[in-house]
Amino acid sequence: MKRRNFNFLAGSSLIAVSTAAQAQAATPDPSLLGTSLTPMGGERAGNADGSIPAWTGGFTGPALPPGEPVVKPVFADEQSLYTVDGGNLAQYANLLSAGTQKMITQLGFSLKVYPTHRTAAAPQYVYDNTLKNVTNAQLDPAGGRLGFSGAYGGVPFPIIDTADPLAGGAQLIWNHLTAWNGASYHTTFVPSYVMIKGELLLSGGGLVRFTYPYYDPNGSLDDFDGYYSKLHVYYAAPAVDVGQEQLVWHSTNVNANADIVWTLLNGQGRVRKAPNEAFDTPNPATNGIANLDESSCFYGNPSQYDWTYIGKQEMLVPYNCNNMHSHSAQELMLVHFLNPDIVRWEKHRVWVVEANLHPGQRNVNAKRRFYIDEDSWYALLGEAYDADGNMVKTYALYNEAVPSLPGTTQQAEAIFSLVTGDYTLGGSVTYPPFKSETYIGPQAPSFFESQTMAANAAF
Repeated sequence: MKRRNFNFLAGSSLIAVSTAAQAQAATPDPSLLGTSLTPMGGERAGNADGSIPAWTGGFTGPALPPGEPVVKPVFADEQSLYTVDGGNLAQYANLLSAGTQKMITQLGFSLKVYPTHRTAAAPQYVYDNTLKNVTNAQLDPAGGRLGFSGAYGGVPFPIIDTADPLAGGAQLIWNHLTAWNGASYHTTFVPSYVMIKGELLLSGGGLVRFTYPYYDPNGSLDDFDGYYSKLHVYYAAPAVDVGQEQLVWHSTNVNANADIVWTLLNGQGRVRKAPNEAFDTPNPATNGIANLDESSCFYGNPSQYDWTYIGKQEMLVPYNCNNMHSHSAQELMLVHFLNPDIVRWEKHRVWVVEANLHPGQRNVNAKRRFYIDEDSWYALLGEAYDADGNMVKTYALYNEAVPSLPGTTQQAEAIFSLVTGDYTLGGSVTYPPFKSETYIGPQAPSFFESQTMAANAAF
């Protein structure tokens, strides 16, 4: 459950939207969430050939006792159905993103496909709030890329406006950014790795605390402060970074509340705002492989791009990747990609959204495309293109089923450079002697205040 960790931290055919329920009118119908759609906005029905089953409630289980770490085994005994590689790429091309195809043809990647399980779920209060958001949520009148208002505690836009591609695209990226990941928890060690010229390095890591005010079960729209995500990182590796801290707040509307980053550097004893740590600022934890807005496929402030809804598609995507927890980084990370024998792929329906730079904005990635899971609203795959139209990077988000939450949430992410063949991975993958365990539960508000970080600073 490593959503928003600090690994900062087009060749497919699109199918038509498969139910009339998805074609939103000017005023969407909330009753659809109790009939043809799931409580979070996915299609309840399976697909025509049964390879995608109907949603029947997701993967849920009893809550954990306080202080007990999350346990994450799932479908460990299943065998793969088939493997996709360079030899049969043409047979499955209509189910593969352009980035996945590029990884196969350029880097020799392959993927193993398993039976599809629609594990996504959430607590009842998230379902209840999602229902309210259908008629209350509104994109910013100055442009959906700037944010939204009127939503709280659930998917902000569970019924996508497919009649207006720009509105629909903005809704999709905000659904991704605010996707359900629990209300609060902490993780004992969240690592960042880089694989450069075949050499694996632990490039960063530490204790991370997360809180999502947007999903506070005791909160409401009336007292929501406008920041959907707050995280506090205490660096424990590498040695040069030990003692540093970072505090990050992300806003649901950058017109009303700017994103904020505070940093505490060794020996200074001062907490500083870092206004330039956004967008395509190179991420120091990735040795220049990734930029700050490339975490989680896309992360942070979406205002630089115009977001366009493209379509909906059945696609092979990484899914229910709990098995990654059972392996070390050394076992998982091969020279150019993750070990195909460890990473699970399934067939799911995804929304396709394309980002093009808004006039006057500058980013090294002139265009990006993302594939957003209909059930969890996480972007699971993506690609980045330079100003000449060359695909330069691919992205992957590896989710995990957490029945005790319940939810199917982010546990790791990877950014692959198609220029150098190097890549970076962030998430819950062991790297001895560090041990990563997740504990679900409330985090004290003081952990997420810059004043507290400053008061505890060491010189």
